[in-house]
Amino acid sequence: MAKDTGPEATSDHPITNIVVVGGGTAGWLAACLIAARADRGVQRPLSVTLVESPDVATIGVGEGTWPTMRRTLERIGIAETDFLLACDASFKQGSRFDGWRTGAADDSYLHPFTAPVDGDPRDLVAAWAENGGKFADTVGAQGEICHRDLAPRQRAMPDYAGTLNYAYHLDAGKLAALLMRHATERLGVRHVRDHVVGIDANNDGDIAAVRTRASGAIAGDLFLDCTGHAALLIGEHYGIGAIDRGGELFNDRALAVQVPVAADSAIASQTNATAHAAGWIWDIGLPTRRGVGCVYSSAHLSDDAAADTLTKYLRATASHAPLPTFRELKFQSRHRVKFWERNCLAVGLSAGFLEPLEASAIVLIELSIDALLDNFPSHHGAMDIHATRFNALFRYRWDRIVEFLKLHYVLSERDEPYWRDHRDAASIPPRLAELLTLWRHQPPSRADFPMIDEVFPAASYHYVLYGMGFPPPTRGPIATADRARTETLLAQVDQRRRMLAAGLPTNRAYLDALRHATAQVMELSA
Repeated sequence: MAKDTGPEATSDHPITNIVVVGGGTAGWLAACLIAARADRGVQRPLSVTLVESPDVATIGVGEGTWPTMRRTLERIGIAETDFLLACDASFKQGSRFDGWRTGAADDSYLHPFTAPVDGDPRDLVAAWAENGGKFADTVGAQGEICHRDLAPRQRAMPDYAGTLNYAYHLDAGKLAALLMRHATERLGVRHVRDHVVGIDANNDGDIAAVRTRASGAIAGDLFLDCTGHAALLIGEHYGIGAIDRGGELFNDRALAVQVPVAADSAIASQTNATAHAAGWIWDIGLPTRRGVGCVYSSAHLSDDAAADTLTKYLRATASHAPLPTFRELKFQSRHRVKFWERNCLAVGLSAGFLEPLEASAIVLIELSIDALLDNFPSHHGAMDIHATRFNALFRYRWDRIVEFLKLHYVLSERDEPYWRDHRDAASIPPRLAELLTLWRHQPPSRADFPMIDEVFPAASYHYVLYGMGFPPPTRGPIATADRARTETLLAQVDQRRRMLAAGLPTNRAYLDALRHATAQVMELSA
C-alpha cells in the first residue's frame, strides 16, 4: 500500500500542513482544536485537511465526557447553548455505581466530579470514618444535587461556568456533525470526502502523502491517524502493535440500545453503572432518550444471557413498550505500543480502547491533542524528540487508566466467578497491588500520583475506595496539619448542600427552558 516517493525531509523543514485521516469524534475534534489554536499571524500558518471516507459510518466512541470538554468547546469557539441543543446533550456530574460491592439493594456510591473540600486527606478520611455515612456525601455537596436530578448551573451564568464541576452526556453522532460544521464553516478546515487507497512514504520513512481514489495524493507534514480500529497509518502502514489489557480488564462485549423517554421525565445528573453477574450496565439520560448498554465478559457470560440481563433491566427501569433491537458490539481492551511513529500520531480508537467504564475514550482524544499543541514540533528536526516524550506520557496515562478501572473490580465482595476472577492477584496490575497495600495505612495522596495533570487524581481514588467499603486507615503517629480547619470545612458542607438544592433547577427544567427560549428567538427572527 505504501511506496517511497522522494528524499527525506530536512531537519529545518517547518511543520505547517496537518492532515487528519478519518472523521468521527476523534478526527473532527482534533481538526477543530488544531485549527482553533493555529496562529494566523505567522508567515506560514498551519493548514488543516481532514480526509474522510464517504462509506465508513461514524462510530460513537461514547456518550459521556469529562469536565475537560467544557474547556475544549470554549477553545474551539462553540457556545454552550448551541452545543447543548445540537447534541441533545445534558449535564453529567459524575458516575453512580450500584451493586458493585455486594449486590445488595442499598449497595450504591457516587464518584462525583467536584473534589472534596480542601482539607488534609488523612483528616477527611478520619472524619468520615468517625461520623459514618457515604464518603461522597460527607466531603461534598454534589451527591445531593445528583440525587435530586438538579443541574450544576443556572441559565444566567456565563457559558461553561457552574456552581459545581460538570461534564456532559451527549449524542456522539450529533457531536461529530456539529464539529464538522464548525470546522469547515468557521475554522477553515479543508474537508476531503474520499477513499484512502495508498500511502506514499519518503526515503526516511515519514509519510509524504495519503493517496485517495478521486482526489489524488494529499501531502502533509504531520498526519493524524483517526481511522478508528482500522488504524490505517499507525497499524497497517507502520505496523505498530498493540498491548492487550484483557488479562486485567475482562469485558469484551456490549449490547447497546436507545430507549425513548417521556417529555416530562427526570434526567439523571450522572451516568448510572449497575453491576450484574458478569459485568455492568450503563444508563445515560438525554433529554429525548436514554442510552443503555450491557457490558460483559464473553468468557463469563453467553450472548443470550447478556441479552436476557439487559432485557430484565429495561423491563424494570423503562416502559413496557416493545424493546428496540440491541446493537451488538465486540471490542478488546488494548492500546498501541507507541502512539507517535515518525510523522504519524494515532488519536482515538486507532491509539487504543478500554472498556467504557468511567468514559475515558473522548478525554483521551482531548488529552492527545492538548499534548500535541502544548509541545508542537514546529520543525521536522524536533519530531522524534516530541514523539519520544509523547509516547512516554501516554503509556503512563493508559497504565493509570487501566489501574483505576481495575480498582472498581478488585474491591468487590460479590461471589460470582467473574468477580472472583477480578480479585485474582494475577490479574491485578503490580503498581495497583502495591498501592492497595500502602492505602491500608494512609489514604491516597498526591505523592501516589506525581504528574501535574494526572488523568485520575487522588480524590477519584478516595471516592471509589471508600465507596466500595475499603477500610480507612487508623490514625498514625504523625500529627496532621490542621484537623480543626478540616472539621470546620466539613461542617459547612451541609449548609452548601441546602443552598444549592434550593437554588438550582432540575436538569429537565433547565433544558426545557433553554429550548423554549431558543425557539422564541428563532420565531422573532423569522
